[in-house]
Formats: sequence, C-alpha cells, structure tokens
Amino acid sequence: MMLRPRWIGALIFALALAAGFAALGQWQLERAIESGKAVVAPTETVLPLAQVAKPNGPMTDKSVGQLVEFTGTFVAGDDQLLYDRINYGKSGWWVVSHVDVDAGGGDRIALAVARGWAPDEAAAKSVMARLAQQPEEPQKIVGRILPDEQPQVPGDKKNPRAMTTLGVGQLYNLWTGVDGMDVYNAYVVDRSAPAGLEKIDSPPPIQQTELNWLNIFYAAEWIIFAGFAIFLWYRLVRDAKEREDEERALAAEAAAGDDARAHAGNVE
Repeated sequence: MMLRPRWIGALIFALALAAGFAALGQWQLERAIESGKAVVAPTETVLPLAQVAKPNGPMTDKSVGQLVEFTGTFVAGDDQLLYDRINYGKSGWWVVSHVDVDAGGGDRIALAVARGWAPDEAAAKSVMARLAQQPEEPQKIVGRILPDEQPQVPGDKKNPRAMTTLGVGQLYNLWTGVDGMDVYNAYVVDRSAPAGLEKIDSPPPIQQTELNWLNIFYAAEWIIFAGFAIFLWYRLVRDAKEREDEERALAAEAAAGDDARAHAGNVE
C-alpha cells in the first residue's frame, strides 16, 4: 500500500514540508537563544564621568557599574563613616568623602566617593583625621559609579548620624559649602585607597539574561507542525488502506452471496 507511487510522492512531500517546519523551528530557537545572551556592557573601559552620568538626575541602567574618571577636589573634613559594610566577606567601615568635581568654566558638582574600607571604627577614624589635614588640591580620580542607596534609620540611638547605607541626600545635608550646588545622585567607589584603608571590593555588574519565551513557543509550534505533516500522511495512507480493505470485504461478501444464489438455483 505504502509503496504505491502516489503515496511515495505524498511521503516525499510530507518529509519536505516537515523539514521546512523543522528549519523554521530551529531558526526561532536560535533567535530565542541569541536574544537571551547577555549583552556585555563595556563597564571596564574607563569613561569620562560627564559622559556617563548627569547631576540632579537618576542613573541609567547602562551607566551602573561603569568605570569613570574625572578631576575633583576632596573637601577636607567632609568625610563620613558608614558601618556594617561588607568587604571580601568581612564587616567593617567605609570612609566616604565629599568631592567637588570640576565641571569646567569654574562650575563644581558635588559627588560622594567611597575611599576605602577599615576593619574597625578606630582605624577608619584615624584615616579620617589624617585626610582632614591634607591640602585641597585637584586630582584625577578613577572608580566605579553606582546608584545611591536608600537611607536607613540608625540602629544606634546614641549616634543619630550613624549610617549603614550611602544615601546621597543624607550626605548632602552633612556636607559643607554645597548650598545651591548640583549633585550627582550616585557615588563612586575609588579604584585605589589611601594609606590605612583597604581597597573596596567593587566587581563589575553581573549581566542578566532572559530567554525570549515567545520565540521558544513559536519554535515548539513549528516542531509540532513538522510532526503533524508526517502524521497526516500516515493517517491518509491508513484511511485509504482501511477503505480498500472494507471495499474488498464488501466485494467478497457480494461474490459469496452470488455464488450461494447460483448454487441454490442449480439444485432446484
């Protein structure tokens, strides 16, 4: 039955159709995988701060974690402490400084810079005291820019100024000489650390990936269509065979009836 020319031709057509559907399914699957690949952001290429972030506004997702460089002046005596900051798995203290960024034309923009990490408060305060005595001179700073954090209510009621998060708004209220100044709603983790502090661990941001489930659904549909093409050929062949078997059975019954009637006539 299946070796008849028309069914062989139908099988070839069904296989070609299934191959086309399978190719479309593979194409859709490749698109889903391609769109799910993480786009490697060039965060490790040092860019000018002015190119990455603007003052008085939120950061873009593309800017988060970017290495930046700029010229700025550390404001002596405007350093603050953050406690319970984790560095390489250990809890300790951050020293955060106020930097006036040179925006050109004599303009300045306030920016928070995390200078380094200390294992205890005494070591952090010792570095702060030394930094407060250093001359205010413009210098080039390189670090990773990150969005500011939401301020939290201090757990230590005896020290209402204690901070665990780097909220720019909270620091801005503690800084001197910033009335009317623009400010970056972000902070920079310095790529180096002053003597007495350890460099803060600030790895590149993890690139998130997400598969395109719509393309995967379409790919599954094409595979189902490919299987259906073969199944349809099989059903057509089976139905044709059952129809022919039924016709042969009816013909055999009719022939048997004719023979019976002919034999009865001969007997009479």
